[in-house]
Amino acid sequence: MNTEAVAKRLVELCRKGEYEQAQRELFAQDAVSIEMPGLPAGALGDAKGLAAIYEKGRQFAAMVEAVHANTVSDPVVAGNWFSVAMAMDVTFKGRGRTQMAEIAVYHVRDGKVTSEQFFYDMG
Repeated sequence: MNTEAVAKRLVELCRKGEYEQAQRELFAQDAVSIEMPGLPAGALGDAKGLAAIYEKGRQFAAMVEAVHANTVSDPVVAGNWFSVAMAMDVTFKGRGRTQMAEIAVYHVRDGKVTSEQFFYDMG
């Protein structure tokens, strides 16, 4: 799969909320997931390797009480890179309802995502 095909499939699955399926299909075994620097204690941080990325996603899902909306933009592809804008309206257990927005940047090598990095405001 080329970068554009990977990007389109990732967007398709993420729009359905099928994040782990996207990782299973599209991520390399040694992929990395990078969050913003300076996260508060207890926040989900970086993950290295597919098993750790799955666990990070499961921990995030366990914190969510309800997803009210989930949007993912069409991808912007440049060479082996692509980015998408993602937004979620979620209610977290014990924390209430929150609006989240981020830019996700992905690198693709040999038809697999090797890294994802998220950019968002913390607060």
